Amino acid sequence: MTKGPETRAKQAKNKKYMLIRYGRMNTLGLFEHHESTVSKVHSRVVIKTHRGLELGHLVGGLASYRGGQFKLSAEQITECYDEGEVDFSRGPAGKFIRYATLADVSEERHLRKIVKEEMECCQRFIKEMNLPMKIVDAEHVFGGERIIFYFMSDGRVDFRELVKRVAQEYQTRIEMRQIGSRDEAKLLGDVESCGQQCCCQRFLKHLKPVNMRMAKMQKATLDPAKISGYCGRLKCCLRYEDKNYTELKKRLPKKNTRVKTKQGRGKVVDAQILTQLVMVEYESGERKAVGVDEIEILPQSAPDKKQNGPAKNAGRGRKDRKN
Repeated sequence: MTKGPETRAKQAKNKKYMLIRYGRMNTLGLFEHHESTVSKVHSRVVIKTHRGLELGHLVGGLASYRGGQFKLSAEQITECYDEGEVDFSRGPAGKFIRYATLADVSEERHLRKIVKEEMECCQRFIKEMNLPMKIVDAEHVFGGERIIFYFMSDGRVDFRELVKRVAQEYQTRIEMRQIGSRDEAKLLGDVESCGQQCCCQRFLKHLKPVNMRMAKMQKATLDPAKISGYCGRLKCCLRYEDKNYTELKKRLPKKNTRVKTKQGRGKVVDAQILTQLVMVEYESGERKAVGVDEIEILPQSAPDKKQNGPAKNAGRGRKDRKN
C-alpha cells in the first residue's frame, strides 16, 4: 500500500507535455503526449480538452523541448507568462491527439463559416424573447461537442430558455459566456492607433486593471480620446512600463526637498523620471538640472527646542502657583 503513491508520482514525473495555445480566448495549457520528438516548426495540433476535440497551436520550437518534454515546469511557465500577462492554466489541460492534417484545417474553416449562421440564429431568438443581451462572437468546438456563445449585457440575464431553443435547433450542447468591453475587443479587435494589431488580441491574455495614475506618471496626454483603446477604456499599454516608472520614481526626491550639489545648496522644484534628472533651484535663484546620483539630500531642520522648553515650564509654573 505504501508503494502506491510513490509509483503514481514516478509515472506522473515521466509523462511528457506540450505547451499549446487553444480556444477563441487563446488559452495556454500543458497537454500530455507520447511523441518521441516535437515538430521543429509552428504546427497545428488536435487536442482533447474538457470541452471536446479542439485545434490548437504548438508553442515554442525544437529549442523549447528536450526529448519531447517541454523544458519549463508548470511553475516556471506560470511565473514567466504571468509577467507577460498571458493567461495560463495550471496543471495539465488535456491530451495531445495528433498533428493536424489538411482535412482538419479545412474542417476548421468550414466551422468558422457555420458559426456566423449560428450567431444570426441565436440573435434572432434573443430578439423574439426580448432578452437584454447582444451576441458578440461564437466558437464551434472542433469535435462538434458544443457551441460557445460570447455575449454582452448590462446585468445578469436568465438565458435558460434561450439555451434550450438553440440546443434544439443544432442538436448539440450550448454554452453562454458573458464578457466585458475588454473581452469584446480581444475577440473583435482590429488595428490600434499605434498601427499594430490590438495587444489583447495579438498576445495580451490576462487583462489587468489600468488607471489614470499610470497615464499621469508617464506624462501621457490625458485626452480620453487619445488614451482610450478599441474597447473605449484606458489602453492596456499604459501598464507595460508602470513597474519601471514606479521603481525609478522612488529614486527621485520630492518637491521642495533641500539638497546639496557641487554648485551649492538648493531645493528640488521638478524631476524627470526616465532621465533621472532633478531640477534644483539654488539660493541664488539659478535653476539647473542635475543627475539624481549627483545630489545629496539634506536633513530637515529640527524644531527649536529652546522655544518649546520655556513655554512648557511656564505652563507648569502657572499650574503650580494656582495650586
